[in-house]
Amino acid sequence: MLAGRRILLVVGGGIAAYKTLELVRRLRDRGAAVRAVTTAAAAEFVTPLSLAALTGDKVYSALFDLTDEAEIGHIQLSRNADLVVVAPATANLLARMAAGMADDLATTVLLATDKPVLVAPAMNVRMWLHPATRRNAARLSADGVAFVGPNEGPMACNEFGPGRMAEPGEILAAIERFFAAAPAVAPALAGRRVVVTSGPTHEPIDPVRYIANRSSGRQGHAIAAAAAEAGATVTLVSGPVAIADPPGVTVVHVETAREMLAAVEAALPADVAVMAAAVADWRVADAPASKLKKDGSGRPPALALVENPDILATVGRHPTRRPRLVVGFAAETDDVAANAVAKRERKGADWIVANDVRPETGIMGGEANEILLVGRDGFERWPSLPKAEVARHLVERIASALAGPEAPAAAGAARDAGPAAATAEAPPRRRAPAADPAFPAPPAGRRPGPARPRKTP
Repeated sequence: MLAGRRILLVVGGGIAAYKTLELVRRLRDRGAAVRAVTTAAAAEFVTPLSLAALTGDKVYSALFDLTDEAEIGHIQLSRNADLVVVAPATANLLARMAAGMADDLATTVLLATDKPVLVAPAMNVRMWLHPATRRNAARLSADGVAFVGPNEGPMACNEFGPGRMAEPGEILAAIERFFAAAPAVAPALAGRRVVVTSGPTHEPIDPVRYIANRSSGRQGHAIAAAAAEAGATVTLVSGPVAIADPPGVTVVHVETAREMLAAVEAALPADVAVMAAAVADWRVADAPASKLKKDGSGRPPALALVENPDILATVGRHPTRRPRLVVGFAAETDDVAANAVAKRERKGADWIVANDVRPETGIMGGEANEILLVGRDGFERWPSLPKAEVARHLVERIASALAGPEAPAAAGAARDAGPAAATAEAPPRRRAPAADPAFPAPPAGRRPGPARPRKTP
């Protein structure tokens, strides 16, 4: 019932805030996506780190955050949810909600939302029974805000009576009742099959050493999780990473590029392939069965390298089982836009998600990403966002593309795969990215789309 549902949890500043950690865990266990907003007082009772670890997302607390508000963050938070839950809803928070105040991020989000709101009050018994609080609760009920609790029982202040926040199980039940009563809306990717690759590959040099890269797998894993939350049946093919498998996803663990290709082909057919893994381009031709040792000569061993299979090109040009939408990734250090445009054409992909992975950006292995999304008809730059947020936006774009009419196959794919290999529409072009060292414009005289067929090397 909660799979794919998006819950915005507003945490108020009361001792009962610790219960929200259990609530988040239960919601996530049921497949819901949870994003948390905290008041300043809430941070005195439960740490943002705890909430971030359990939600798997950034925790929002500052109204005047330059990065978030550049995207009108309080509006986005208030709208990108199916239900807003306030727990604990303190007397102060209820009063500000009833008065229509917007003096911090939590109350601004609550005033700006057009989504249903469920509150779980928590306060001292005298505060709950005070005429002002009763008026505020009545006002909010008349405005359509739903209540769960408060319960009667002993308080942290050694008093007894109504005012205890409802238990996490009770709040969860109230959330489930809300969605059971609401008109059924299929998740955006319900019935779709999605294949995602993630992480690096390890190509053995000998039984001890290997060729690898700095990919953490965070972006690919976040995309798989977001697709599952959107209702898709997801297969994640993961190289060696140090992060947990996302919930609700079938995970195939591999080591090498050849193993990854075999796992991807086994997961086809699919509606969407998102090739986010940083696959090693080369491997040792004949890795020895024993460890290579120094022989005292000072000369390194001769390592003959051979090219690994191109997983993105194989999927993008598959003769019979090409997914309708093929999304590739391009980790670049120079000429990001030009290289991404060329890669999309060369590999037969519909979209390329490109980023600048120079060490000073902190993107490869980091928590945030700044991407250039390249499609057949143009490209657009996204601001720096947490990788979970990038994943959600990308999955929303994928769902919109699949919901639209089918478009002609990508360049090269039409030639190799035939008319049956129809693809989704390219992402709409907003504007060309501003010229800067990280995202330079394509070469002069060349527009990033439409793609022209060209022979793949």
